[in-house]
Amino acid sequence: MDGTTERIETVVIGGGQAGLAAGYHLAERGHPFVILDADTRIGGTWRDRWDSLVLFTPARYCGLPGWRFPLPDGSFPTKDDVADYLEEYASRFELPVRTDTRVDRVSRHGDGGGFLVRAGDLRIEAENVIVATGANREPRVPILADQLDPAIIQLHSSDYRRPAQLRDGGVLIVGAGNSGADIAMEVVREHATWLSGPDTGHVPVRIETAFARHVVFRLIRFAGLHVLTVRTPIGRRVRHKFSMHGGPLVRVKPKDLSAAGVVRVPRTVGVRAGAPTLEDGSALDVTNVIWCTGYRQDLSWIDLPIFGEDGEPIHERGVAPGAPGLYFVGLPFQYAAASDVLPGVGRDAAHIAKRLADRRSSPAPALTTRST
Repeated sequence: MDGTTERIETVVIGGGQAGLAAGYHLAERGHPFVILDADTRIGGTWRDRWDSLVLFTPARYCGLPGWRFPLPDGSFPTKDDVADYLEEYASRFELPVRTDTRVDRVSRHGDGGGFLVRAGDLRIEAENVIVATGANREPRVPILADQLDPAIIQLHSSDYRRPAQLRDGGVLIVGAGNSGADIAMEVVREHATWLSGPDTGHVPVRIETAFARHVVFRLIRFAGLHVLTVRTPIGRRVRHKFSMHGGPLVRVKPKDLSAAGVVRVPRTVGVRAGAPTLEDGSALDVTNVIWCTGYRQDLSWIDLPIFGEDGEPIHERGVAPGAPGLYFVGLPFQYAAASDVLPGVGRDAAHIAKRLADRRSSPAPALTTRST
C-alpha cells in the first residue's frame, strides 16, 4: 500500500468489542466507515489471554447489539468463545474490518477540520475518528522488576498462558485483583504461591449458582449501566476507587485462595539481594514472578489537543470537545462501570453513533469514499 491515501467518512480504530459495536451502529445508520485493527485476526486480543480464562458474566449478558451470544444463557464463555463470537459478529453484519493494520498516528488534516490517520504506508483522510482501542493497552510493570535476579522468570499477565511456562519453585503473583486471583488458583496446584497486594473486596455470592445467574447478575448489570455512572455521586466514588485499586473479586473468594494454599502477603515494594521484598520488610525466595499489575493507557499516537494535565483524554461521554469529530468507545468507566465490557459497550457505541450523526447533519459537507 505504498503511498496509498484514501478518504473515508469515519475511521474506527480497534476491532474488539467496542469497535465492532460502533461499527454495527454506524452501519445501521448508513454511514461509510472502516474499522482498523492491529491484530492479524479479529478477536486476537482475547485469544492471546491465558488458556483457562473464563468470563465472569453469563452468556445471556455478553451479546453485542443485534446478536445474542450463541451459548446457553447460564453458561460462562471462555476467552476463545468470545474471540470466535467477535469474528462471527463482524462476518454476520459484514463489517469492514481491516486486520493487521496498526495505527501509528492521528492528527488534524488541512483547514477543514478533518483528520489524517496513518497506519504504516496507509494514509486515510477522515471526517470522524472513533478510538475503540478500549481497555487493552500497554502492560504495566513496576521499575523494581529490572532489579530482580535475572534467574527469576518474570511474566506479565498478558504474557502468561499456562503453568508450564514457569520454573520449578515458588511463584509470587503481584496484584491481588481478579486476574491475580484466577492465575493464583491455577499455579498453586503445582507451585508454592504467594499473592501480593491489598484486598480489593469481593462479590459475596457464588456467581455459578442459579440465584446469581437469574437475580444477582441482573442487579449487577443494572448497577453497572445505570447506577455507577459519572453522573451519580456513588458512581464517581467507585470510578476513583477502580482507577486506584481495581474492582472486587468476582469468581474467586478470599477463602478459596486460602483453602487452595495461596498465601496472601502485603504489597511488593522493593528488591533485596535480587529477591522481591514486601511492605513488612520480608523477602520471598521465589523463582517466578507474575505481574498482574494491569495496563497503562498509551494514547500518545493521538496528536491532538485532547489531553488533561494527568495525561488522560478529556471527553464528555466519549465525545472529545477539544477535537470535534473525535470520539471514544470502550474506555474504562467512560460513562459507567460497564463501559469497557461486553454488557456495556453497545450502549456507549449507540450514543457515539448518534452524536456522530448529529454532527454529520450539520452544513459541513461529508467526505465521500474513494481511493487514489
